Amino acid sequence: MPAFSLTSYLLAALGPYARRLWFAAAALCVLALGTLGLVRRSQSDAPPPPPPPVPVRVARVEARDVARQAESVGTVRPLRDVVVRTQIDGQLMRLHVREGQQVARGELLASLDDRPIQAALGQARATLAMNLAQLRAAELDLGRYRTLIAADAIPRQTLDQQLATVEQLRATVQGNRAAIVAEEVRLSYTRIRSPIAGRIGLRNVDEGNLVRVGDADGIFTVTQLSPITVEFTMPQSALPVLQHLSAGGANAAVHAHARDGGAPLAQGRLLVIDSRVGTGNGAVRVKAEFDNRAGELWPGQFVAVRLHTGLLRDALVARPAVLRYGEQDQPYVFRVRPDNTVEIVPVSVRYQDRQQVVLEGVAAGDQLVSDGQSRLRAGSRVSVPIATPAPRA
Repeated sequence: MPAFSLTSYLLAALGPYARRLWFAAAALCVLALGTLGLVRRSQSDAPPPPPPPVPVRVARVEARDVARQAESVGTVRPLRDVVVRTQIDGQLMRLHVREGQQVARGELLASLDDRPIQAALGQARATLAMNLAQLRAAELDLGRYRTLIAADAIPRQTLDQQLATVEQLRATVQGNRAAIVAEEVRLSYTRIRSPIAGRIGLRNVDEGNLVRVGDADGIFTVTQLSPITVEFTMPQSALPVLQHLSAGGANAAVHAHARDGGAPLAQGRLLVIDSRVGTGNGAVRVKAEFDNRAGELWPGQFVAVRLHTGLLRDALVARPAVLRYGEQDQPYVFRVRPDNTVEIVPVSVRYQDRQQVVLEGVAAGDQLVSDGQSRLRAGSRVSVPIATPAPRA
């Protein structure tokens, strides 16, 4: 039986009241379907909800004086480092100092066997005494000959010969005295003294060994530790600043820091700038002097060097992490506005080191994004914690 015939049959079988109920139910179904379609259409036409705010970290711009400084890596070098060598060949009899001991200038360090030189010195003195006696006798004879020559009792030749003998003996005596001085000098070489005040290094020779003048390593070294210097290099572009700092004897401050953790070690002053620029690397060698009484610096040690080159008054300081670079390496920052949205602000960098950056284009109190910039664009909403100030150098 066709569907429409079945429907007509059912409607005919129902009474008038049931037919009205059936038509009302059908109308309600049509109305419900229409309402559902309108709701779905309105939901598809509504704008999407705004994205959640981006969590970021911010740093507050501060206005303060900033000490400009140039950084480099330097090597600690002593002002004087002396290899103690013997000046004569001989046996090392005794060491009077210990390794690592501090010694004064002129302090006795070691003694050599002096017996051969003492014997030679005694012989030289005896020779001098003998020749002095001969000289005195010859001078007495010369006086007598002059008396006799006045009386024409002896020939002139005898007087001349005696005069020559006296002059010869005088020269011999002078040579004897020089020989004694030479032996005394050699004797002084058997007692080795420190040429400078400093610290004794590790010894290279033990007592009892034969030491020679040609020994390259010497007996040990004496190193001056206070004051001490640090040598480092600066780029050629820094030469005008270095010349200005060294002009008129200005004591430009130099700080030495440990290379591993950056802990400060000592403060010194700019001492001297090399007289030429290196042709190979275009760098200038610089030397700074440190008091080093507490021994913070050690010869041969590598240190980080910070040379103070000037002072920026009322500089606008922030953390280096706030900087971003756009096209053609133009620096910019994300600044947080009062409504917690960000704007892109082009800036100029006046000075930068590891801990701080001095900017132009911002104001004191501005909050700049220091972490999370990769998810931001102009107008982005951000979630801002408490701003941290820029660290002090």
